[in-house]
Amino acid sequence: MNTATIAEFVGTALLLAIVTGSGIMGDSLSGGNAAVALLGNSIATGAGLYVLITLLGPLSGAHFNPVVSVLARVRQEINNQQLGAYLLAQFSGALCGVWATHVMFGQAVLQTSIKVRTGSGQWFSEFVATLVLLSVIRLGVRQSPQQVPMLVALVVTAGYWFTSSTFFCNPAVSVARSFTDTFVGIQPADVAGFVLAQVAALLVFLALSKKFP
Repeated sequence: MNTATIAEFVGTALLLAIVTGSGIMGDSLSGGNAAVALLGNSIATGAGLYVLITLLGPLSGAHFNPVVSVLARVRQEINNQQLGAYLLAQFSGALCGVWATHVMFGQAVLQTSIKVRTGSGQWFSEFVATLVLLSVIRLGVRQSPQQVPMLVALVVTAGYWFTSSTFFCNPAVSVARSFTDTFVGIQPADVAGFVLAQVAALLVFLALSKKFP
């Protein structure tokens, strides 16, 4: 396992720890006010992403997302071997991040979410969210590469609030969050709908990129 793959594992694990932990903390301190819990969750996630991308970007590109890694492979920024290693690191890192958070908060390590997140509105939300994220990354890299960490962090923070699905836009995140029965969970039966929407957005983004390079 090389440095880049380790960076993807650690970065994705920490991202899920931030998402899950801030969700648990926000939910427990908000007194049942979901808006306050979501506010804490979104701010912590955006702040954490900024730090992770800034520090780990030079090592691996700070993908932390299978959709971003596949896009990088299509653009020949990484090879097939790197793509396979990145995907394994991201999915396993995401699960480890969730489980580590359960330990930190004294919860059962193995959980299954019962939180319903389904329906055409949420699927379309994930489609739009993924398109927005990919566009911000590519345009940011082209026009203002030094600002990419801040751009991604801010769009994710905003995405928590302007999308009905709360801006998952990441297959590894979607799968891992089905293993936590907390504020940020998603029941396993609903994961496929989210992932299909994310993949569809990637395909549309690639098609648009070819048509409007």
